[in-house]
Amino acid sequence: MKMRLKRKIKNLKRLKTNLYKKDFLLTWEKSEKDLKMILEVADILKQMREENISPRVYDSGLAVSIFRDKSTRTRFSYASAANLLGLEVQDMDEEKSQIAHGETVRETANMISFLTDFIGIRDDMFLGEGNKYMREVGEALDEGYENGVLPNRPGIVNLQCDMDHPTQSMADLLHLKNEYGSLDKLKGKKLVMSWAYSPSYGKPLSVPQGIIALMSRFGMDIELAYPEGYDLIPEIVEIAKKNAKKSGGSFKISHSMKEAVKDADIVYPKSWAPFHIMQQRTELLKAGDKKGLDALEKSCLAENAKFKDWEYNEEKMKLTKNAEALYMHCLPADISGVSCKEGEVEDTTFEKFRLKTYHEAGYKPYIIAAMMFTNRFKNPGKMLGKILEEGKKRMGV
Repeated sequence: MKMRLKRKIKNLKRLKTNLYKKDFLLTWEKSEKDLKMILEVADILKQMREENISPRVYDSGLAVSIFRDKSTRTRFSYASAANLLGLEVQDMDEEKSQIAHGETVRETANMISFLTDFIGIRDDMFLGEGNKYMREVGEALDEGYENGVLPNRPGIVNLQCDMDHPTQSMADLLHLKNEYGSLDKLKGKKLVMSWAYSPSYGKPLSVPQGIIALMSRFGMDIELAYPEGYDLIPEIVEIAKKNAKKSGGSFKISHSMKEAVKDADIVYPKSWAPFHIMQQRTELLKAGDKKGLDALEKSCLAENAKFKDWEYNEEKMKLTKNAEALYMHCLPADISGVSCKEGEVEDTTFEKFRLKTYHEAGYKPYIIAAMMFTNRFKNPGKMLGKILEEGKKRMGV
């Protein structure tokens, strides 16, 4: 097994990237080589842990997390990734900070960063604000480092914003790479990113946007399916179209789940709120208009209810390639008869792929650790080779 690791690390040393000391905010800002490096480093870190090799490169330091929305998988994946590399996690509770007393983003960013190596941020509540906030934090860190306030400039990892969910889409890509054997084998595979019914509203656009913008770079045939009016951010849809054309794949928009899943290799049924609704919701949230938010939610749920047939089920699965397309989901899924009365996916269909979705989610800690690792080391292959040579055990057995 160690010979396999050595070969992987040797190949890694040939890959020249632009990840060193760079934040990871949007996948479409990264080159294909950058993305491949993240995937390979994540795979190597995963294998090292499986072989009881400790990849701890820190003996002190913080990885600060800022979650402005609820999270299970990403929160614990970030903590696991930081711990894997030897960092301690400190979650910043904004309600317990001085932000409530008017502390600025510039000040907060510096005050939490004196001995911090990474800041992970989830900010997906406000359309047009989440990614902007991450960049504002980045600019504040640049200023602090350049003026000697900070001993080093912490790297920022986007744990989900209004535009993209890169740790999720990259984990999904690694899942697909390992399911099919290589990135090259994804070429020509049909992936359907479909809206699905949910008895809730206001779900972020970032997962479907992240999926279409990333998977379209690897020669896949992407079909984005949703009821009319449930559009995503237009600029990101355009990015996916351009990526598909450049990679030799294709990109199509349709308005029928049943038609879309025909001959699909992969189906990703996931609810999201329409772009125009998220715009309205953002303005109401900013204004603190609770009555307006309640009215918007009521009307949106009524609109959603018109499309209860947008459930992925056995009937639709039979239409996919060989009637067994790979089901994917970022979790938690709205499972009909389990987590809700009617939802995104039929219980029996979900159960067939439940453990696979757990494997899919299980790549996220390694993806985040790889984002951290490649940010900190100019030559990740060389450092991984050193770790392998030292062979320090994670457990003393």
